Amino acid sequence: MSLPLHAQTRAVPEAAVLEGLPPVHEVSAAEVAARISGGPRLVVLDDDPTGTQTVADVPVLTSWTVDDLRWALRQDSAVFFVLTNTRSLSPEDAAARNREVVRALHAASAAEGTGYVLASRGDSTLRGHFPLETDVLAEELTELGAGAPDGVVVVPAYIEAGRLTARSRHWMRTADGLLPVGMSEFARDATFGYRSSSLPEWVEEKTGGRIPADEVLRVTLDDLRGGGPAHTARLLSSLRGGRTAVVDAVRDDDLRVLALALAQAEENGTRLLYRVGPSFVRARAGQAARAPLTPAELRPLRGDAPHGLIVVGSHVALTTRQLDRLRERGGIAEYELDVALLLDEERRDAHIAQVAAAAAGALDSADAVICTSRVLVTGADADDSLAISRRVSAALVEAVRQVNATRRPAFVVAKGGITSSDTATHGLGIRRAWARGTLLPGIVSLWEPADGPAAGIPYIVFAGNVGGSDALADALDLLRSA
Repeated sequence: MSLPLHAQTRAVPEAAVLEGLPPVHEVSAAEVAARISGGPRLVVLDDDPTGTQTVADVPVLTSWTVDDLRWALRQDSAVFFVLTNTRSLSPEDAAARNREVVRALHAASAAEGTGYVLASRGDSTLRGHFPLETDVLAEELTELGAGAPDGVVVVPAYIEAGRLTARSRHWMRTADGLLPVGMSEFARDATFGYRSSSLPEWVEEKTGGRIPADEVLRVTLDDLRGGGPAHTARLLSSLRGGRTAVVDAVRDDDLRVLALALAQAEENGTRLLYRVGPSFVRARAGQAARAPLTPAELRPLRGDAPHGLIVVGSHVALTTRQLDRLRERGGIAEYELDVALLLDEERRDAHIAQVAAAAAGALDSADAVICTSRVLVTGADADDSLAISRRVSAALVEAVRQVNATRRPAFVVAKGGITSSDTATHGLGIRRAWARGTLLPGIVSLWEPADGPAAGIPYIVFAGNVGGSDALADALDLLRSA
């Protein structure tokens, strides 16, 4: 039963959205794992570091040399991530980076004799370079002789975070119920804003009308649950000429049905490219949801220092609330990078050095927090706003680098997508790591660096738009108890 149009412009009870859906078609992770065993490797090009939040014990690369990619292909894992961080880049730079990764991956795949399928991981609130990234990947695969994709499968669901798709409409869970994602604060993003909550209409909007909504294949819960993997595989096998499909999901079982269907369609010769949220990766890789890491599991990963470093760059309202709750819990020393000073060339370096020195000095007695001032500074247009975000993130990264050079923390927590990526790659010099699991259910991923200057320092990736108000404080309490 569909909701009245007026009800779809505000949060509605979750039961109203899910009313009348077919019963769940149960599929175990083990069944998917057995089905994909020996098949092509799933390679996830992650546009910010938060895509690893639903998986455990998978390789993560922040560098994409052929040697790095060959290392990842040799690991005993059905999936690995390549952190491209393209959400923080201009469209031109994002396109160039995707091309670089695919060319290197194709060479690594040939050298290792291992096949691959590509997933372009975007935001579960629909932000990011779509359709640019899937367009570029399709072009590169064609030029490399891998074959033009028959279809692009869009699956933005993030089950733990309450980002659900039903009847081809995408929703996000709030305290007031499910809100159409086009009505959320994320839809007003200065760089990646949009209006549509209906995924076919969103595809039409983001492609500027190149792909009309009525030409998008809708794979609904009726298909996944009523028809099952065989029926869904037939639908996906009908894709031709790079046609876009959008897929419903409100539970992991829905995604596992999809995973079986994809495996069948691909085995039958259909070439597919994925644009997905975090939950798809776990299902497609044949992993079950795992409980968060315990203090006993964290203890051997934790560094020797008494306290850790928390870096906060995200500006969404939820992050600010989480930071407020962290202050209420206490036990932190807080230092602020003033964005106005960071944009002042003459005062920038001295300001960063002052904050970093103070934070490093505090680590003997408290967990140190470095955050940016909470007033969001935007530019004249989307590109200008993105450039400001990059400059602010670069300042946070430099502060982390200086802190780590002075006093290695017990752990590093990075809050926000761009912040997490830049902290990992530039602040801590991580090239290869393992995503070991989460600190909270389905969110807050812990990476174990495999080499480099950050070896021995657990790195915690914390998205800017997930979890409750207590999530940051809860994660820190868990780290402190290890």
